[in-house]
Amino acid sequence: MAKKRIVIDYEKLPDETVNRIKMEYPEGYEDNLITFTNAQGRYVSALPFETEEIYYLIRMTEGEARQIIKDDDDFGNDGKLRDDFADDLESVEEEEEKEEYLDDNFDEAENIKDESYDE
Repeated sequence: MAKKRIVIDYEKLPDETVNRIKMEYPEGYEDNLITFTNAQGRYVSALPFETEEIYYLIRMTEGEARQIIKDDDDFGNDGKLRDDFADDLESVEEEEEKEEYLDDNFDEAENIKDESYDE
């Protein structure tokens, strides 16, 4: 089965996907842009990114690619991904998993009547 193909703006991507893109392109996006012709016959530049399910073309110009990296605290002044980004990302993901686990258990616990507080 062919992968789903999506053309999307960087700002519309979910945070998890953005973080995966950063890991894929730790030295910035500008040098990895490709050009394609869109449905209206116009040339568009985009950053290719592939997951198991989806092939993304993330629309951005070279100038936008430079600005995204410049504005992102995960990249240093040299335009490269901070060495500790992967460590920070792992700790955030672990925290989210813990919160998810607690939320799931809390939802289940709401439906349990505690017999020890009978009045």
